[in-house]
Amino acid sequence: MGFTLFFRRHMTTVTSTQPHSLNHLRTLFDATSFKLVRDRGLDHAVEREKNLEPLISLKNLIKVEPSKSLPISIIAENREALKLPFRPIEFVRKYPSVFEEVVPVSGTFQPHVRLTKDALNVDGDEKLMHESGSYKKQLADRILKLLMISKVHKIPLGIIEHLKWDLGLPQDYEKSFIPEFPDCFRVVRDQMCGFRGRDNRVLELVCWSDELAVSSIEKNSKEGELVFPVKFSSGFEMDKKYEKWLNEWKRFSYVSPYEDASYLSASSEESDRWAVGVLHEILHILVPKKTEKDNLLVLGDWLGLRSRFKKAMLQHPGIFYVSNKIGTYTVVLRDGYKRGSLVEQHPLMNLRSQYVHLMNTVKEDVKGSKVVQGKRVTKESSDKDKENIEEGGVENGENIVEENEGEGHESSEAEAEDASESDFDDNEEKSRRHTRRTAANSGGRVVRRLNLNTKKPSRDSRKEKSGGKFTQRTKQKYPGEISKKIRMLGGNNDVESSQPRSRSPSNWGRLLNSK
Repeated sequence: MGFTLFFRRHMTTVTSTQPHSLNHLRTLFDATSFKLVRDRGLDHAVEREKNLEPLISLKNLIKVEPSKSLPISIIAENREALKLPFRPIEFVRKYPSVFEEVVPVSGTFQPHVRLTKDALNVDGDEKLMHESGSYKKQLADRILKLLMISKVHKIPLGIIEHLKWDLGLPQDYEKSFIPEFPDCFRVVRDQMCGFRGRDNRVLELVCWSDELAVSSIEKNSKEGELVFPVKFSSGFEMDKKYEKWLNEWKRFSYVSPYEDASYLSASSEESDRWAVGVLHEILHILVPKKTEKDNLLVLGDWLGLRSRFKKAMLQHPGIFYVSNKIGTYTVVLRDGYKRGSLVEQHPLMNLRSQYVHLMNTVKEDVKGSKVVQGKRVTKESSDKDKENIEEGGVENGENIVEENEGEGHESSEAEAEDASESDFDDNEEKSRRHTRRTAANSGGRVVRRLNLNTKKPSRDSRKEKSGGKFTQRTKQKYPGEISKKIRMLGGNNDVESSQPRSRSPSNWGRLLNSK
C-alpha cells in the first residue's frame, strides 16, 4: 500500500504559489433564508432501517448465551444499552420472524427469547462475512483513512463505539479485528486523549498510507476539476441571495481533508470549505453513507470542528441531507445515493437488507404462539381442535375410517331407504358438506369421523322423531325410492298425507292386508 513510517509525519509544504494560500474572510450567510424540502427517496432509505440496529444488538446478545436464549428480565435490564425503543416484550413480539418466545422446561414461568431458524441463517452469513479476508482489508482501510483525517492521528475508543455500526466493525472488534493489523493501528492508553474523562484508551495510527490519503472528490474528479457534487431535492426553491453565495463559494480551491490545514485562518471561506470536505469524506468512509447527527458532532468535538460541521449541514442542503424520519436526525451524503438506493453496493448492506426483510415478514401461523417444551402451541390450533370436536364428534376412543371418494358418493339401496326415512335437518346437511370438504383436502379420500362410544339412535327412534312423514326435501332428493314405497304401502302421491308407519313387521302386514 505504499506505507511510510508514522514518525515521518505526512506534511504538506505551503508556498505562496498555492491558490488557497490567500485567506478570504468568511461571508456571513443566513441558512434560514431558504426553505428545506423533504427528499422522499432519502427519507425512505433512512426509515427502512428503523429499529435495525437495536434488533441486531439484541440478536448478538442472545447468540453469545450458552443456551442460545435469554430471559425477558435480562433484556429489560440491558434495554438502554441495546437502544430498544419500547418495552422488550413488545419489541420481541413485533418481529416474530426474528425472535420467538420459549417457555423453558425447568419449570420457571418467565418466558425466554431465542432466535428463529431464519435469523440464525442470516447470522451465519454475517459471521462468514466478518471472517473473510477481503472484508477485513476494506474495514482496515476505512479505519486508516479515519485516523489519517484526525489531527493527532488518534481517536478515542469511545468515539469509535459511536461509529462502530456505520463503520461495519464486528461486535468484539478489539479482540477479533484490531490485533490482526498491528502495522496499521493499535490500542494505547493516553491520559490526555481520554473520551469525556471516562475511558483513556485510544486507537492510534501506526503507519501513514499515501495510497489511501486520497479523498473521494479527488478520486472521482474529471479533468482535474475538484468540485463538490451538488443536488437539491425536487421542489427546492433557491433564492438569488443563496445562489449568489453558493456560486462564489464554489470558486474557492478544494483543500484535501488529509492535508494539514493549520495554515488556514479559522474565519476564512477556505477553512469552511475544507471543513465541508472533511465532513464529506467522513460520510463517504462510512459504509451506509449516512449516520446520526450526534455521531458526527461527537467526532467533530474531537477534531475541533463541531460548530463548522453544524454550519455545513445547514448551509449545504445540496451536499448533505438531514432526515428526521426515525425520531432522530440522520445526516445523509447525497452523492452516495441515487433514487433512494446506495450507489456503491457493499456486502454488509446486502446482509442488513436480509434482516430488514425478516423484520417486515409476519408469519400468520406464529401470531400469538408460544413454544412449550419444544412444541409450538397456537391459538389457531386449539380453536381448530375445538371445531373438530363440535363438527365431527371427536372424543376419546374415536376411530377414523377412510373410504375411497367413489365409494363415499355411491350409496347402496339400503342407504337410500334409510335416507328416505330420516329427516335431513340443517345440522346433518352441514356435516355432509364438511365431509366433502375433507375429502377434497385429503387427496381424493373421504375421512369420516365415527364416535364408537356414543350409542346410535335406532331407526324406530328416528322414525318417531320424524313423525313417519317424508319431508319435501327427501322427496326431491330420492323421488324414485319414495314413489316405490308409496305404491307398496298403497298410499297416494301426497307424501305429507301418508299415514304414520312403524318399522315393525306386524305393521307392514297390517297395511298390506288393508289394501
